Amino acid sequence: MQTLETDRLTLRPFTSEDADFVLDLYSRMEVQRFLGAVPKLMKDLDEANALIQAWARLDDGTCGIWAVQDRETGDLAGTLLLKSIPASGPERKPSGDIEIGWHFHPDSWGRGYAPEAAAAVLQHAFKQGLPRVVVVIDPANTSSRRVCEKIGVVPQGSTDRYYNTVLELFTAENPG
Repeated sequence: MQTLETDRLTLRPFTSEDADFVLDLYSRMEVQRFLGAVPKLMKDLDEANALIQAWARLDDGTCGIWAVQDRETGDLAGTLLLKSIPASGPERKPSGDIEIGWHFHPDSWGRGYAPEAAAAVLQHAFKQGLPRVVVVIDPANTSSRRVCEKIGVVPQGSTDRYYNTVLELFTAENPG
């Protein structure tokens, strides 16, 4: 996976050394409340390590899951993802669309990390030739809606095409 850098952030692959952070992040209801129809809190380091290993398998040179790290402090701030989004339905088959998403630790909220990291990954996606990227958010997630506005993705209304639930859909078309 390609490491990406912004003015303040390094986006890099997760490693097993990041398992404590992953557990801390995904064991918090304030992070999980908008993820999935039924939020599931991570319980232990085994789950964190299994997730890190699953993320590594998603790396195809374009798509992947990045650890977002503050360049000045070295602290991890969150997760930025670019991956295939499953279609609604019992099989959760690939929809053919690629989504960008973000999950940040509450200690990092309000610092502008999410739009900075998301803009870098969106730029990476288009440089890699993706024609279109989607964002889906829970309608109640006003913070992610603000991130969408800042990175310039276009609202498309509600959709039930993904994740077996109704979400707000945003899209970005490759300008190239």
